[in-house]
Amino acid sequence: MPTPEAHPASSSDPAAAAPAAAQAVGVSIENLSKQFGTFEVLKNVTFAVEPEEIFVLMGPSGSGKSVLLKHIVGLELPTSGCVTVDGRDAAAEDTREHVRMALVFQSGALFNSLSVFDNLALYPREHRVANAAGIREKVMRALQILSLENAAQKFPSELSGGMKKRVAIARALVMEPQLMLYDEPTSELDPVMSATISEIIATLKDEYHVTSLVVSHDRELALNIAHRVGILMGGSLVVVGTPSELKASKDPRVAEFLNPKIDLKNPRFKKLET
Repeated sequence: MPTPEAHPASSSDPAAAAPAAAQAVGVSIENLSKQFGTFEVLKNVTFAVEPEEIFVLMGPSGSGKSVLLKHIVGLELPTSGCVTVDGRDAAAEDTREHVRMALVFQSGALFNSLSVFDNLALYPREHRVANAAGIREKVMRALQILSLENAAQKFPSELSGGMKKRVAIARALVMEPQLMLYDEPTSELDPVMSATISEIIATLKDEYHVTSLVVSHDRELALNIAHRVGILMGGSLVVVGTPSELKASKDPRVAEFLNPKIDLKNPRFKKLET
């Protein structure tokens, strides 16, 4: 998979040894449909994400993006169709044993009672992936990659919104994931910090060679760092293509979503159903 502009401790004690280098994995969604009661949230959605690809999934609020993300991490079961990660059923318990997946939550989901360092160290401590020195090395490496080493002893309440997002990404990196999933990583951030987070997602491949699936409303993120972009509308996948292909699309739904015009004489809210 070609890159866009810029992509992305041993010991005699087995518990101290670092895991083997992660190999990026692919994701396949085939004819995925999901109903809650009589409401169909996802409708026959099919697409694939290649290993080491950055795939951005966009769409209006309520279009089913977050529900689709939950299927990939095994938190939801399809009504019909299937989702596989590295050829394995995403909902199967052994998939999470064989494939390291990390989800970066929209809110960051940091533990407020723990320092930044301890937030990052929680996973390797619980899973005994290294000894204390090895864990410190992993945590500090992730913090250094994201220019957060000076925040190691701070608590989440002391961090800005942008720093919390970066800490959440650093915490995911400590897992040495093969697949990174991001839920609205630039929401509630100013334009400069949104650009910074976009750059981080794109350049992580240099260090981790990871597959990235990003759910986002951020047009600039999608069109500048994605290999391909998919747009969900009303639970259906209306288009998948490269940023250049989406920019050139003649589909009025795609053009309106990517370049909405403000019309004060005929505002959209006047057309909404009451």
